[in-house]
Amino acid sequence: MSTAIKQFPLLSIKPTRGLVDEKLQIVVKNLRPKQEVTLHSLHQSEDKDFWEAFGHYVSDANGTVPVVKDASVSGTYVGVESMGLMWSLRPVPGSRTGLRLRKKDVLSPRVFHISVYDGHVSQGFAQLTALASLVIERWYMAPGVQRVDIREKGVRGTLFIPPGPGPFPGVLDMWGGGGGLVEYRSALLASHGFASMALEYLSPGELRKIKADINYFEMAYQILQNHAMVRRDRMALFGLSFGTSVTFSMAANSKVIKPQCCVCISGSHTPVITKSLDETFDDVTKYVNKMRVENNQLIWRDIILPIPTDPSLKVDVGQITCPVLLVVGGDDQNWPTLESAEDIQQIMEKAENRHLLQVLVYPEAGHLIEPPYTPHHRATNFVLQEGKEKGARQNQNVEKRKMDIRDFITPQSCSCSGVDRPNHMQMPKRTHGKKFWPFYSNTSITRPHKQNCSGASFVWRSI
Repeated sequence: MSTAIKQFPLLSIKPTRGLVDEKLQIVVKNLRPKQEVTLHSLHQSEDKDFWEAFGHYVSDANGTVPVVKDASVSGTYVGVESMGLMWSLRPVPGSRTGLRLRKKDVLSPRVFHISVYDGHVSQGFAQLTALASLVIERWYMAPGVQRVDIREKGVRGTLFIPPGPGPFPGVLDMWGGGGGLVEYRSALLASHGFASMALEYLSPGELRKIKADINYFEMAYQILQNHAMVRRDRMALFGLSFGTSVTFSMAANSKVIKPQCCVCISGSHTPVITKSLDETFDDVTKYVNKMRVENNQLIWRDIILPIPTDPSLKVDVGQITCPVLLVVGGDDQNWPTLESAEDIQQIMEKAENRHLLQVLVYPEAGHLIEPPYTPHHRATNFVLQEGKEKGARQNQNVEKRKMDIRDFITPQSCSCSGVDRPNHMQMPKRTHGKKFWPFYSNTSITRPHKQNCSGASFVWRSI
């Protein structure tokens, strides 16, 4: 009579509760040797839509699948991808079209059901019985981070303060033309030691009555700078999409806003913010007839092409006196970010401040470059908060891969593989192609394929 004790499959995940940019260690044990299994992730968004990701694995001779070492042979991701169950999430079959997974309430976590199924399964997970399952939480706010509503002097936003005695470097965080108050990036920045204020400056209704202009941004900057938990001599501007135009305009022209560095993602130096945003958007929408439709998706990038030659129609970035990190997606169909980057470099070369600019180009990335391991969206429904005329729901091309926000946070040198690294416009000869890139830290990019390549951290050394 056999005395062997039957062992059931065991799923181990560490951490079960952690930040969204914290890598998972997933291991499946007690399988049969060379057993085919499917690892599956299921998440219900705040909009009540279900998202899933899955990878197909084969256990080793010991009946174990260490996800950090083993490759997924097929599924929503392939290869050795320890975070594939996060970044390759997609709406389950039959879902609404144009969805985007975006966190609204940062005071609650994203909850994921991770399961192991026998065999290589690609559909019908709800009808199957899992071999093992675990529930994990992913947070944008670390324990101890404070969330403070800002309603002061006409300015609206949310300030996130890291745990600890402070004071901390300050970041004014500005999103793009979608408008509203977007908090998750600032919450994550605070989780890594920055007092970050998510600024609301494009919204329908009440805020539209406020003339969001240069004075509005200067007041927001001063509110952040004067906070007791913020180092007033260590300030940064962080802009994405239209927020980049705001960042460039303020850094170049404002007598009040004097940041120690700027980070600009997927944006341009045109239009120039010299009046209210309502009026600025009305100027831009005069050229909506230049939009194109491809594969039933709107392409916006032609609206401001060709890049104006008239200096009055673009920010004089030659006036900027602090380091600038400009991050560009080479497949951006929403805005002409590549053309803008080239023109920005030319202006700064002529003004002799080109040494302050670092440009990172990710050749296959689209418009929206998000915090790490955020799911991909080829195209999504997008509500643009335009000027006084009207708003429009549009399909917008967005990211194919994500930039690890830790690279803005932790300065360190790294050894790069030299494979699939981003294109650095006019990299200094002393660093290009060398083993160590001293001004950079390691970046995790997902394409659908994680890359280890150089990401800029030198800007944050300034604050």
